[in-house]
Amino acid sequence: MIISSDFQAPWWLSNSHLQTIWGARFRTRPKTLLLWERLELPDGDFLDLTWSGQGKSPIVVILHGLEGSYRSRYASGILAAIAHQGWRGVLMHFRGCSGEPNRLNRGYHSGDTADFQTVLNILQEREPNTPLAAIGYSLGGNVLLKWLGTQIKQNYLKSAVGISVPFDLQQAAQQLAQKDSKIYQISLIRVLKHSMHRKFSNKNCPFNLKALRKVQTFEEFDNLVTAPLHGFRDAYDYWQQSSCKQFLAKIKTPTLILHSKDDPFLPQTAIPSEADLSDSVQLELSQQGGHVGFVSGSFPWNMEYWLDQRIIRFLQTYLG
Repeated sequence: MIISSDFQAPWWLSNSHLQTIWGARFRTRPKTLLLWERLELPDGDFLDLTWSGQGKSPIVVILHGLEGSYRSRYASGILAAIAHQGWRGVLMHFRGCSGEPNRLNRGYHSGDTADFQTVLNILQEREPNTPLAAIGYSLGGNVLLKWLGTQIKQNYLKSAVGISVPFDLQQAAQQLAQKDSKIYQISLIRVLKHSMHRKFSNKNCPFNLKALRKVQTFEEFDNLVTAPLHGFRDAYDYWQQSSCKQFLAKIKTPTLILHSKDDPFLPQTAIPSEADLSDSVQLELSQQGGHVGFVSGSFPWNMEYWLDQRIIRFLQTYLG
């Protein structure tokens, strides 16, 4: 259930921060034909989908990370890899992440599985005989694994992959407040603040928007914004209910989880043990790789993206 990965970091990207930053900031976005679709939701809000690939081939649903989108380099990379394989990829933007603020006062969070369920319902209704799989990155991986672990009878997905998942949200928040990882917290909180200010610039805000200026940590943000907007008592209640680690033992779908021990977003103490996993889950651990990194290649001008290759190899077993 837990195996060692064959990923080897190259000499020029040998530590977790280089792996993380290169994957997020410097990876070239492939040129792939992308199609957009807007889903109107029963509650009056909307979801935007970005598609790659054509025809009636298998569909792979992609869940991005915190404040990610189709422009995230890992997302554009896997959309291209899926299309190259002859399948169709569809990236589900969480509410407010597609470039346009969503309509309702609520947003999205690490344990919000309802919109993912809605997308799966629609895809299955449209094409009941088309094989489906799913990939979740970081926050999206937490959503995916939580959803898988709460399905008594799962008839949607043939297989699933989670990458760099924050299995324990409290430990992840505490790790990101530490000196070596604080730069990521600063960057993400800045983006979250901008998103909230943009969202509520022309309408009443249900929380103290002025107080948002002083927010510096995920605990402060989740207490002020995430918890009250989504029905949690506070950040700790949100973290406790939403962390996917507690649901891994109930997953029945063939699932691969890829994680690096040097992930700067999560301490090693939060990585699941074999006792936490069901027989359907394989946790593949590498010594290096950073957070959604796993970049390989002998030299900077000879790039290889091991992560995309590993995901496709796993999904081939179930999608053909």
